[in-house]
Amino acid sequence: MSKGMNKNTTIKTVRLIQEIGPKMDWNTRETKQLIAGILELKNSDEAKRFLRDLMTPQEIKEFANRLEAASLLSSLTQYNFITKRTGLSSATIARIAKWLNGSLGGYRLILNRLNHHHNHSKLRKGLSLSS
Repeated sequence: MSKGMNKNTTIKTVRLIQEIGPKMDWNTRETKQLIAGILELKNSDEAKRFLRDLMTPQEIKEFANRLEAASLLSSLTQYNFITKRTGLSSATIARIAKWLNGSLGGYRLILNRLNHHHNHSKLRKGLSLSS
């Protein structure tokens, strides 16, 4: 087994892949390389440089808007406001809402981490969480 893996890791990985769906093959050399590349990013400058090389400006904007929609949905914001703010279609927002509340929890994971990071930054600056 690889470093950091145990017997349950392989079972969890298989279940995760099954839940994500049969249309996405996460075991190709290319997808593994993409994931490994993302995991190698050390800071926001590296992330910006990689994403700019990887995607068009419009794709970056699209993905940023999707994350913003997930954030707004988690705050129970109405679809029509999200559509106006992000330019995303109601169908895309509905799909984001489905994934936001789904069993895989990718959006929820990132939003929680972003919120946690934001709260820690406030605390380090001597501000209270209620400000």
